[in-house]
Amino acid sequence: MPAQLRVLRRRIRSVQATKKITRAMELISASRIVKAQARVNESRPYAEELTRALTAAASKATVDHPLVSEHESPKRAVVILVTSDRGLAGAYSSNVLREGEALTGLLRSEGKEAVPFLVGRKAVSFYRFRGRSNGGEWTGFSDAPKYSDAKAVADAAVELFLRDTEAEDGVDEVHIVYTEFVNMVTQRPVAHRILPLVVEETTEEPEGGPLPLYEFEPSAEQVLDALLPKYVVSRVWNALLQASASEHAARRRAMKAATDNADELVKAYTREANAARQAAITQEISEIVGGANALADATAGS
Repeated sequence: MPAQLRVLRRRIRSVQATKKITRAMELISASRIVKAQARVNESRPYAEELTRALTAAASKATVDHPLVSEHESPKRAVVILVTSDRGLAGAYSSNVLREGEALTGLLRSEGKEAVPFLVGRKAVSFYRFRGRSNGGEWTGFSDAPKYSDAKAVADAAVELFLRDTEAEDGVDEVHIVYTEFVNMVTQRPVAHRILPLVVEETTEEPEGGPLPLYEFEPSAEQVLDALLPKYVVSRVWNALLQASASEHAARRRAMKAATDNADELVKAYTREANAARQAAITQEISEIVGGANALADATAGS
């Protein structure tokens, strides 16, 4: 019985130590979510103004740019998978990979070959374990991505898209799969096509009111040529920021669940230890009482 008590007490100490770690990680993730949300909000004015300027340039020019041109008989497509560099975030990365597998299957059913661009060590490990090839790897910035990281990924995708469709490594479409941050509780994996861009003609007033009276120099066409690649980078940048906020939210939720489970384990082990201690005390009392009775009977007989 004392051996069982020692084992239970050792388990309680181990669970309590683990609980301190998971609680600390929960608090760290909670603080980083706020920073990640702030970065998403800070990037929104740039994206909105870039979209408005792009809309104004497109309305004043003839839109004939490679980034908005649909390729005939598309055969290859880049799929950018945005996962995390670290674990302990529940099903965050596996949900993105599952969505990516579904998108890859859809592309194959349409007769297109998928070229994966892997962002995050979880995606890299997933593909390496299965012996699959990829078109590029980017790791080390899932917690706090920078604009330069988004530009590196977007530039690589745009470079393949602008190559001749008959080239061996040229692609006809670019898709991105990431986790959209809805709120602290809800984050959902989504897949969007970012290239070729879709240009729609409409008579409705743009969001935010009428477009400003831009003056384009040297011409609206040249401004459009300069803005379209930046718009692609901004979309990848927004996806990385939302994925970062979603990762921290998923990790906070996972660590809170681990902390709660640790509390339950400590309570269960404590009850078991108390029961074992009570049983040991009862046994000792029974042995003492039995010995006393035996001694009393022996004395009375003599």
